[in-house]
Amino acid sequence: MHYPTRTPPAERDCFEFGLKISFLGSCGLRAARCGLVLSALCAAVPTFAQQKTGPGITGEDALTWHGITLYGVVDIGLQYDTHGAPFSAYRPAASGNIVQKNSRESVIGLTPSNMGQSRIGLQGNEPLYDDWSAVIQVEAFFNPQSGEIADSLMSLVVNNGRTAATQSTGLDGSSAGQAFQTAFVGLKSTRFGSLTLGRQLTLLSEGTIKYDPNYDATAFGLLGASRTYSGGGSSEDNRLDSVVKYTAGFGDFMHFGALYKFSGSNGSANSAFQADIGGQFRAASVDAYYSKVYDAISASSLTAAQVAALPALGYSAANSLAATVSDNTAFALMALYKMEALKFFAGYEHIEYANPTTPLSAGFSDIGGYTLAFVTNNAYDDDKVLQIFWAGIRYTVNPHLDLTVAYYRYQQNAYGTGKQAGCTTSAFSVCSGSSEVFSLSADYRFNLHFDAYLGAMYSGVHDGVASGYTFYTTNINPTVGVRYKF
Repeated sequence: MHYPTRTPPAERDCFEFGLKISFLGSCGLRAARCGLVLSALCAAVPTFAQQKTGPGITGEDALTWHGITLYGVVDIGLQYDTHGAPFSAYRPAASGNIVQKNSRESVIGLTPSNMGQSRIGLQGNEPLYDDWSAVIQVEAFFNPQSGEIADSLMSLVVNNGRTAATQSTGLDGSSAGQAFQTAFVGLKSTRFGSLTLGRQLTLLSEGTIKYDPNYDATAFGLLGASRTYSGGGSSEDNRLDSVVKYTAGFGDFMHFGALYKFSGSNGSANSAFQADIGGQFRAASVDAYYSKVYDAISASSLTAAQVAALPALGYSAANSLAATVSDNTAFALMALYKMEALKFFAGYEHIEYANPTTPLSAGFSDIGGYTLAFVTNNAYDDDKVLQIFWAGIRYTVNPHLDLTVAYYRYQQNAYGTGKQAGCTTSAFSVCSGSSEVFSLSADYRFNLHFDAYLGAMYSGVHDGVASGYTFYTTNINPTVGVRYKF
């Protein structure tokens, strides 16, 4: 990358293994292990050399030694929510950003990872033979405002037994106390593609990063604020364990990718498959995605009655959650077009939730070792369907400044049965409904390492999607912050 030529954040966060793949791993590391892991990462890079690696840091600025690069991002800002809940020390974004069921008051404070996930990691590229190389990456997420390692499921656990009027921000996600959110090794060739094995970002997640006008920024876009869509229906699935992933390019215009998640046993339970095919012609880029996840988990905090029942079941409130389980099928079409200083983005995703083919039992161990003490396997006797649309424009005013405007909307069908069938009000969560999001933001880059940003996002929910929102159904989150990369 030749600075000051503009490179989008998603590409700046890539590691260039011949094919660009963006990894935004969200490490969920228990606080007690944080110091040990970060110390080990830093100790692994005693001296530095020149290599084009890391999150947009190139040449002499790259912290590379013998092909191993230490990299990191620290992103923190000041945010005000018109209608929110107290910020979380554990959730990667701290705030909800978009309106939530427990959004009940105005809140202000420091929030992390508003534009890009704060993280630290190691990436390696070791030449082997001809154009073949071995590649490796490990990466951890952290919250600079609290010193905690990002852990979305812990943000749910701390709300166990609390009413919506006393809860802090708590939302599900793929960060769940793991030592590393990204951890893979593999081979790559400029002619034959890249094959990697381990815990990895999914193809669908890579797509939303590339084709979201806000590049999955949590403070300024629906796709970043809720990882449900990049996860093909569940925010726990935007990165997956035990994945084999293959990507390849065919000439200069077409590329292909596929991944498979192993369940560790026979059968389809807890497995997943994704595929991507796309191409680029002149200033236009288009990708189509397919995703199938069996036994997708959407975790939630326990009610007071469920907490009271835990001792008899032999579970602890310190690591137990409730969950809804489903088999999720998603397909998406995304595109962008570059016209001088302008970039136009658009996307559509269709997600269908069905009751799981192989139900999960209470006591199932979720990611991060959290226990699902109460499990619902029959939430979708009629399939639930979400349709998500988005569009936006990014304008590069000059080599340092980008302005972005974006619109997002999703619609939910009426998937209730019996007396709830076909309902269109907010009386039940199974009624048809919608949500809409608007955002404006500006990002100013002082240099390769440091940028400042500001913006705001409006979110609102309607009809069935607004069911259970007893306080407010809208939120606006003005945010200003800074980001440092090395």
